[in-house]
Amino acid sequence: MPVIVNLDVMMAKRKVSSKDLAKYIGITEANLSILKRGKVKGVRFGTLEAICRYLHCQPGDILAFEDDTKPDMPRRME
Repeated sequence: MPVIVNLDVMMAKRKVSSKDLAKYIGITEANLSILKRGKVKGVRFGTLEAICRYLHCQPGDILAFEDDTKPDMPRRME
């Protein structure tokens, strides 16, 4: 998957527990775990905003894009 979730790294840097973050953003710890592992298809902007507010970070600190297409392949537009 070309979008990499670095939420666990940022949480460790800020010394924040999953329990505290999940409670603040209003999701279950199980759903936060799924998000941390990058197993979600999407994330609501409101959730991302709450995460960034709590961790005092930017969305780019949590999400990264890794282009895994070959240079000679045209990109697909959907």
